[in-house]
Amino acid sequence: MLLIKNGLVIDPSQNLCEKKDILIKNKKIEWVKSKITVDAECDIIDAENCIVAPGLVDVHVHFRDPGFLYKEDIETGAKAAAKGGFTSVVLMANTKPVADNEDVITYVIEKGRQTDIKVYTCAAVTKGMAGKELTDMELMLACGAAGFTDDGIPITDEKLLETAFRETAALGVPISLHEENPSLITNHGINKGKASKHFGIGGSPREAEISLIARDLEIALKTGAILNIQHISTKEGVECVRKAKQKAAQNGNGNIHAEATPHHFSLTEEAAIQYGTLAKMNPPLREEEDRLAIIEGLRDGTIDIIATDHAPHSKEEKEKPVTEAPSGIIGLETALSLGVTKLVGEQGFTHLQLLRCMSTNPAKLYELNAGTLAIGAPADIVIYHPEKTWTAKDYLSKASNSPFTGLKLQGVIQYTIVNGKVVYKA
Repeated sequence: MLLIKNGLVIDPSQNLCEKKDILIKNKKIEWVKSKITVDAECDIIDAENCIVAPGLVDVHVHFRDPGFLYKEDIETGAKAAAKGGFTSVVLMANTKPVADNEDVITYVIEKGRQTDIKVYTCAAVTKGMAGKELTDMELMLACGAAGFTDDGIPITDEKLLETAFRETAALGVPISLHEENPSLITNHGINKGKASKHFGIGGSPREAEISLIARDLEIALKTGAILNIQHISTKEGVECVRKAKQKAAQNGNGNIHAEATPHHFSLTEEAAIQYGTLAKMNPPLREEEDRLAIIEGLRDGTIDIIATDHAPHSKEEKEKPVTEAPSGIIGLETALSLGVTKLVGEQGFTHLQLLRCMSTNPAKLYELNAGTLAIGAPADIVIYHPEKTWTAKDYLSKASNSPFTGLKLQGVIQYTIVNGKVVYKA
């Protein structure tokens, strides 16, 4: 047994924000009460001055396994996740080979079971992520896939995508889309504007995202698909989602979700100018108006999920010229602290609002048994000190490609607990 005492228990699934004790027994939450005393032998965590919340859930991560183990693997990715307070993660399908067949899905799930956290994976929407032929979706689900995505490669064939929407709608699982029209982009990862001018390159215009978001929301409303718009970066994209959600609520014919990353609510294209390839990602960092629109989208529920898009790359890769270096940054170990610093500290969010986007809502999207401290639920818990500060460094990920390194952040994770077992302790 494990007893967590004296913490401020925040559980968005129950709208709970009270000082309580939590008793864990047989990997599950046994009691949540004002004062718990036990006679039997029991480990005790004193969570005085800390927040005790459902373990974080990240529905957009890359562990690069199989195929790119020099960047990350499932074991090191899981350790980084645990340090970041994440108890469940959903992996993307752009591995090598692509997660479009039973062997890769089974490999990832089995390797994930050997870690201290809960590792799920999406399957690819299209075979080889080539955008030409759909995978066998029923088979992928049968062997354990949580949903579908070609993340990293937008699907340009509208008829094929509509078929995929109808299939996933019938199966009742989410389809998550990377929304950037490649025909409009000259150079990925850098915003077309001040940043692209600085580097003397073409860049990625906002229209590349806006056009695909608008197209895919329309298809989702028509088909009733469970659509997740990934890593939204533009104010117009946020507004498109807002209007689509209003239509869906009126007509009952859609299930729309949207993600924001910590880097998109924390940084602008100025960071790309300052940090170069360490702040290069797809979609790119954009303007201050876009950052503020994303924050407002999170505030009013238009954007219901915060996801890291944890994308590790080697130091050598990121040291290449801006037009050659890969896009993406790591994010698991800094995500909660960026939420506390940038949303709670600077924008007046409550911890309940933040945790709803980082735990309860992402768990709901994939119908995971997570994101709650209800009695009988798995004892997946994060304990963090909301006032303490730390400097971002010394990552457990294999990679260190982050513009946040060296930044002083508020919110320090003290414990991560999975199935009642402490898997990370500060």
